[in-house]
Amino acid sequence: MEKLFKLKAHGTDVKTEIRAGITTFFAMAYIIFVNSTYLGMTGMNQTGVMVATCVSAAIGCLLTAFLANVPFCQAPGMGLNTFFTFTVCFGMGYTWEQALAIVFISGVLFLVVTISPLRKKIIEAIPASLKAAISAGIGFFIALIGMFNVNIVTAFGTGIAGAYTDMGTITKGAALLALIGLAITAILVAYRVKGAIFIGIIATTLIGLLMGETVIPESFTVAGVGEAFSEVAFKLDFSGALSAGGIVPFLTAIITFAICDCFDTVGTLLGTAGNAGMLDENGNFPGGDRALIADAIATCTGALLGTSTVTTFVESSTGIEDGGRTGLTSMTTGILFLLAVILAPVAGIVPSAATAPALIIVGVFMMKGVLKIDWSDMETAIPCFLTIAMMPFAYSIADGIGFGIISYTLIKLARGKAKEVPVLMYILSVLFILSYVLLATTAA
Repeated sequence: MEKLFKLKAHGTDVKTEIRAGITTFFAMAYIIFVNSTYLGMTGMNQTGVMVATCVSAAIGCLLTAFLANVPFCQAPGMGLNTFFTFTVCFGMGYTWEQALAIVFISGVLFLVVTISPLRKKIIEAIPASLKAAISAGIGFFIALIGMFNVNIVTAFGTGIAGAYTDMGTITKGAALLALIGLAITAILVAYRVKGAIFIGIIATTLIGLLMGETVIPESFTVAGVGEAFSEVAFKLDFSGALSAGGIVPFLTAIITFAICDCFDTVGTLLGTAGNAGMLDENGNFPGGDRALIADAIATCTGALLGTSTVTTFVESSTGIEDGGRTGLTSMTTGILFLLAVILAPVAGIVPSAATAPALIIVGVFMMKGVLKIDWSDMETAIPCFLTIAMMPFAYSIADGIGFGIISYTLIKLARGKAKEVPVLMYILSVLFILSYVLLATTAA
């Protein structure tokens, strides 16, 4: 392990890395069941999608472990799976086979960007203030995920604008268990107990047994996974995707998938690594380039296996805050995803109420980024605020980055400071605006 991951150089050990990997897996495991539910709405075999989810997540985690030696983990992304189902399939009229082909092409496009000099230039072009805002925005975003998962915060109508908290619901069920777990985890963190997040998850799971929220499954294995997997794997329809709706919807879907995957990953890497002190003196993340390559390859592989876009999970921050610093963390998570192919019900024993406190506490850690922002300078403060606010409000890291980049560029232009803006920031602003316009036009 020392030779593979250089543990001593990163100030960690095998025990800490494995614990961090288990913590991250617990925080991510919900995607096994949620992804198969969403993609199953398109007509895909749900058990087959579950297998594809586990295998593609394992491949992504192992690629990150051995290519980049960083503690970030991958799986089919929330948000991107809903875009796959409700926009690409239901809205644009593509079949799931055609949608998988579009995801594959977007992965290839992302891979081309990551292996080219453009990848480094994109990261360097983002101002330091926006990078700090990305970290804080992810903090709000990941805390909101935790609260939504257990109905501490719920939504009515058609969007997050209708979010609210019902004090009647937080005194019972999963919400109450999550609040108990939050109190336990917060106290452990305040006392600086090593492995506080991991201990909090286990303690909350055990308390959930007494409250009836932690359910022991009747069976610990899943039957017929091979046959189910064969119904979704390698079913991509490239010719149908190109001819089904015309070139504009086709390109819109590809560009949207690629931009979301790229900036979700960039935002997660920069924000989480920056908060954990893993960036170098120039604000760049050593190993980040190879992590992006691993992400792009995993997206292509996931599409071949039968799932929507694989991306770097923001929940990786739970394991990182629990001490994970190397690829051994992501390797551990990857192995657990492989085991979940057969033992998925075991992964389901840990309820969302046990992982929600971890996500909320990590949100607290991520807020340190706001200290690096000059809030007295409105040219900086407004783009940073929009970056932070739009991540939870739009439920998207990529949209938060997009709003930040566009507003930063426009304000600098209006102030006559065009030369202070890197050329690539103009290009990125145009790409984000174009993607929003095309998506709105296609949806209409």
